[in-house]
Amino acid sequence: MTNRDLDAAWTYHDETKHSHASLYADPHHLDWENQPLPFKIYKTLEPRPLPQDLLSSGMPALSAIAAGVPPPDASGGPSLALLASLLYFSAGITRSRQYPGGEILFRAAACTGALYHIELYLVCGDLPGLEAGVYHFGPGDFALRRLRQGDYRSTLVEATGGEPSVAAAPVTAVCTGTYWRNAWKYRARTYRHCFWDTGTIVANLLAVAAAHTLPAKVVMGFVDAMVNHLLGLDPEREVALTLVPLGRAPQAQAAPPPPMEALQLDTVPLSNVQVDYPAIRMMHAASSLSRADEAAAWRGGPPPHLLPEPSGELFPLRPPAETDLPADTAEQVILRRGSSRRFSRAPVTLAQLSTILQGATRGIPADFLDAPHDTLNDLYLIVNAVDDLPQGLYVFRRDDNALELLRSGDFRRDAGYLGLMQEIPADASVDVFFMTDLRRVLERYGNRGYRAAQLEAGIIGGRLYLASYAQRLGASGLTFFDDDVTQFFSPHAAGKSVMFLVALGKAARRPAPAG
Repeated sequence: MTNRDLDAAWTYHDETKHSHASLYADPHHLDWENQPLPFKIYKTLEPRPLPQDLLSSGMPALSAIAAGVPPPDASGGPSLALLASLLYFSAGITRSRQYPGGEILFRAAACTGALYHIELYLVCGDLPGLEAGVYHFGPGDFALRRLRQGDYRSTLVEATGGEPSVAAAPVTAVCTGTYWRNAWKYRARTYRHCFWDTGTIVANLLAVAAAHTLPAKVVMGFVDAMVNHLLGLDPEREVALTLVPLGRAPQAQAAPPPPMEALQLDTVPLSNVQVDYPAIRMMHAASSLSRADEAAAWRGGPPPHLLPEPSGELFPLRPPAETDLPADTAEQVILRRGSSRRFSRAPVTLAQLSTILQGATRGIPADFLDAPHDTLNDLYLIVNAVDDLPQGLYVFRRDDNALELLRSGDFRRDAGYLGLMQEIPADASVDVFFMTDLRRVLERYGNRGYRAAQLEAGIIGGRLYLASYAQRLGASGLTFFDDDVTQFFSPHAAGKSVMFLVALGKAARRPAPAG
């Protein structure tokens, strides 16, 4: 099976849809005695502690989120202190909470079920304070562990078919997905979550990099087996999902890599028993690239994307003047961020929603997107409570910088149902659904386009989080009834598939404990 056998993506997508019937036909009970460990733990590798004095950019978070694609002349590389800050504010442990059964550790980016199945690795040349090598980032003790000694950056250049941003980068971060840590709860749907949760991490990473004027790019075109082998992964259990080259130093391109033998590094088992979900592995194999020329051909713009001419009333976005925006830095906002589990039903303002939408959709620097206006996903909204905006269903028209009203009315009850019958989307001020024309995406990119559409939704969703918390609002990523969402927004959304859902609003205070 190859990347061009498109039945694989359709089969996986259709078989992992949620519906009212499927939710009750096969109830899944969590085996708490077999819950996976939250960290990857190498048994024999010595930790290399990262600097504890984290850097602050001083740039307002909303400016960093909206920075979009870096200018072509941007250059430079990260110091060890900046590298530590990038890792901490994208995947580090930001706080903890004690509860009767133990301790909950909260990370910098949101993750489905708080299961934190995305791992980060670094492939770098010699940096001040860090010798060339391949490293794993351990958030548990905030340290690096070296898997390989030497400069292996040219392996990534080969794997990406000569991707220029990788060739010029002093260091490249690699995000991987550990299937079982998420599949313990979400089973075969985990492969979708791999990209949602990578997306929220990458959203933070891009924002902090932009705040420090460090070039960064999302690279999804690579030979999977080469990158997995470089990191010493067991591809039955953990796989590389995306690369993020950091910095630009064209004069210091890597030499040919040292010999690359198979790594034999023992890790602590995640659980006593790991359940295999073949649909995950089959989808990953079907969307993998096996040759460097395939990776090179992957690069380029998406298929033409045009919304139909507006037929409903347009409501132009009305963001406040930049001088009136909150000045909290990206780092401050990330430390404050959480996932809102209760919303107050109080309205947000059109200015706040405008700021969120404009900042989150300014453009993603990625190898599958050519220009800042390129996108794979359309944003459909259920507006429950926004001052100066009628309740109803909308589509966001980026080219017009406006929301088009598709249908007016109170749809709180529908929002709760579509969000898997939860109170969160019913109570939220706004629910944002990411929807894509999957047929056109797959025709352009092959099965790997499914990864890209999910990841783009996750990155924009992560930016929605940050832009909301920058304005002292709340956000929560959610799952949904797939086909019901498409039908609900049709005829406008007919033929589109749902990738992600983010609820936005004013967080409600938790009720005080009794007694």
